[in-house]
Amino acid sequence: MPIELDPDAFDALVDRALDAIPDEIASLVHNVVVLVEDEPPETEPADTLGLYDGIALTERTWMPGADLPDRIFIFRNPLLDFCDSEEQLADEVRITVVHEVAHHFGMGHDRLEALGYG
Repeated sequence: MPIELDPDAFDALVDRALDAIPDEIASLVHNVVVLVEDEPPETEPADTLGLYDGIALTERTWMPGADLPDRIFIFRNPLLDFCDSEEQLADEVRITVVHEVAHHFGMGHDRLEALGYG
């Protein structure tokens, strides 16, 4: 059964997941904004938990000041629907945040799945 959690408490889970990323990795993340949305875009499956929108570091050419920020979206309602407890929700938010940050570094779905972040 899906759980309920107010938006501020959900945002706090996302903040905690971001704060838990080791400093040596977090220091390499530049020009990325993390946004919480209630639902994924209509072009994505309704059960999408997160989405990376940008160009992975492994694929980009860099020109100072020319890049818009990459975006990581965390989708609140699909995560709430997916989880049965606040403990499971906190874990799934953490997994989703790490999964999307890993896309920023160029990691694909197969590698993330192998690491337990699929």
